[in-house]
Amino acid sequence: MYTLRVTSHQREELVEITDLVAQKLHESGRDEGIVVLYVQHTTAGLTVNENADPDVPRDMLHALRTLIPQHGMGFRHGEENSDAHIKASLTGPSVTVPFKDGKLLLGRWQGIFLCEFDGGRERQVIMMVQ
Repeated sequence: MYTLRVTSHQREELVEITDLVAQKLHESGRDEGIVVLYVQHTTAGLTVNENADPDVPRDMLHALRTLIPQHGMGFRHGEENSDAHIKASLTGPSVTVPFKDGKLLLGRWQGIFLCEFDGGRERQVIMMVQ
């Protein structure tokens, strides 16, 4: 098991962690199996999506902001981050990626992203190699 520390710099941001996951997978010495990633926070999520075009993460954040704005929906939570909790629930706290020959079996344009909805801050992602 590994604990990945991921730093975000904006309130809402998709931080690609593919290389960090691949590095830890290499360190594990495992050849074949699955990597399970789990973020230990209620205002951040994980997703696998396109990493070739930076417009994709920007468009994803734009869509989520449009659907669930931070203010103006009558949220009652005093920390003013109810939107972040909802967005984290929509993206989910975990992803599973198979690997073979020590390499993640991601598609050509796929990357693994931490979805930050209440940053910037340091987040912890638990990584299990099975």
